[in-house]
Amino acid sequence: MSDASRKVVIVGGGLTGLSAAFYIRKFYKEKGCKPEITIIEKDKVLGGKIETLHRDGFVIEKGPDSFLARKTAMVDLAKELEIDHELVTTNPEAKKTYIVNQGRLHPMPSGLVLGVPTEIGPFLRSGLVSWSGKLRALTDLVRAPRKSTEDESLGNFIERRLGAEVLSNMTEPLLAGIYAGDTYRLSLQSTFPQFGEMERKYGSLIKGMMTGKKPVETHTGTKKSAFLTFRQGLQSLVHALVHDLDDVEQRLESAVIAVEPRSGEQAGYEVVLASGERVAADDVVVTTPAFAAADLLRPLVDVTELDAINYVSVANVVLAFEREDVSGSFDGSGFLVPRKEGRNITACTWTGVKWLHTSPEDKMLLRCYVGRFGDEEKVSYPDEELIALVRKDLRELMNITAEPLFAEITRLPKSMPQYPVNHLRHIAEFRSRLDRMLPGIYATGAAFEGVGLPDCIRQAKELAGQMADRLAR
Repeated sequence: MSDASRKVVIVGGGLTGLSAAFYIRKFYKEKGCKPEITIIEKDKVLGGKIETLHRDGFVIEKGPDSFLARKTAMVDLAKELEIDHELVTTNPEAKKTYIVNQGRLHPMPSGLVLGVPTEIGPFLRSGLVSWSGKLRALTDLVRAPRKSTEDESLGNFIERRLGAEVLSNMTEPLLAGIYAGDTYRLSLQSTFPQFGEMERKYGSLIKGMMTGKKPVETHTGTKKSAFLTFRQGLQSLVHALVHDLDDVEQRLESAVIAVEPRSGEQAGYEVVLASGERVAADDVVVTTPAFAAADLLRPLVDVTELDAINYVSVANVVLAFEREDVSGSFDGSGFLVPRKEGRNITACTWTGVKWLHTSPEDKMLLRCYVGRFGDEEKVSYPDEELIALVRKDLRELMNITAEPLFAEITRLPKSMPQYPVNHLRHIAEFRSRLDRMLPGIYATGAAFEGVGLPDCIRQAKELAGQMADRLAR
């Protein structure tokens, strides 16, 4: 067992930082160590990109709007905080998702999992891909598999197995909401490693997806839902964490400008704030975006791998309408827009239908996404100009001409980390170097091993476990 007390400084008060504080406290105490934890956050509030707005009876997410149910770390944390009763599922009636093709909304064929057809009939009947594109995709069933475990780009993999048309018309728009990236630059191993495993095991991606265990993507009942959120919004989790961490020092509007090894024979570090104050630490956990972590650690260690992680800027434009003013058909959860369509928006969620708790019955809430790799300029347009571009797309794609009751815009500059090919190997090399050269300094978060909210919690929990195990050494 280690010291009876240990000073831990967490740089960054987003979901990763808050989760790290929660689990470090828990696991350290289990090892008989009472940690003195300080969270240092440069913004005025904790929670990072998570922000819920309650307005005129609407529940509006300005940042992320939900999370994948099959990634259980978030549900587990909600249970530990005793707020799991607040979890809500998507509307079971809003099963359909549409994809735009040549200016028209086409229903996504049933059995399509991340762009991979697992039911041949619906795929062949779909208007999203030409007959030559469908035949090319089905050659995956007989095409020789690649046996190598070397990483490749996600785009190259899908094109190699299913063809360029499936990639551009189905896979790319489906993934735009997760990564907003260029599929030819995204690492397969870091995004969908199961695809490569299925090719090697079954010789075919389609066969593997049909045979292997598929992720829960159905909306067929109240218990099964691909996505979950909280009745009062995702900020419920942040509020519960902040409240639970009442014995943790939470320092807001404090920017960290350096981390320096303690002088003399003392082990540990000093975290230097912009104010000039120095905070002593035995352990330092950096949970900021990769570019901020790189700037902080650069004077101490080679950060080449962090510098290789690019970020994409996006914006969310939420529009509220009188239900009677939007006569379009809302028989699903929304639609996705492939890059080749040349639209202003990348997707539109029919929030008022997908999440019944978010809108009064006589109103409709739509959430539109703007920005992806190579098309980020519009994110910084003035409000009125951005709203006009979004309304133009809604008018042309859904015939929505009504004036919105109001609009809420959230710009998220440099918010979507892009995992380059060989990312996992590079991150392992970086962490090994960090551990060797700066024992007691750790880095984790969305830039490392998963961009989703449950991924951030999982990574924080795993790191806390590793840190606690070291106490006994």
